[in-house]
Amino acid sequence: MSTPKDVVAPFYNDCLTVNTHADVPAIMGRILADDFQSINVAATKGKAQLIGQVQGFWKLIPNLKWEIQEMLQDGNKVIVRSIATGSPKGDFMGLSLDGSKSFKIMTIDIHTVEGTQIKQVHHLEEWTTGIQQLKS
Repeated sequence: MSTPKDVVAPFYNDCLTVNTHADVPAIMGRILADDFQSINVAATKGKAQLIGQVQGFWKLIPNLKWEIQEMLQDGNKVIVRSIATGSPKGDFMGLSLDGSKSFKIMTIDIHTVEGTQIKQVHHLEEWTTGIQQLKS
């Protein structure tokens, strides 16, 4: 039987992190609920939007790595603190980049798991820190 942590870990290891063995739409299609919501203060994305965004990130950041630093579980909630790194190539967050500069940001996500799927995630990412690193 899988735990909520077991449901969430592939989201980072097989979807957010670029690798050769993952089929992002298939994996995300399986682990995200059909009515999935990705929520931050500015917007809410559905399942299809997030899958498209992750596929776009894989193209823009071919060395994108999302490393879990800590996972905490309380019932069906899983809190993940992670570090994301990468070297974007192309237009990224208002910058035109050639892959020679990289970013390292911290992220904190609170996932709600129902059964074997992620139903919702509230997330916070240090993109202002990343943009400053890419500008320098």
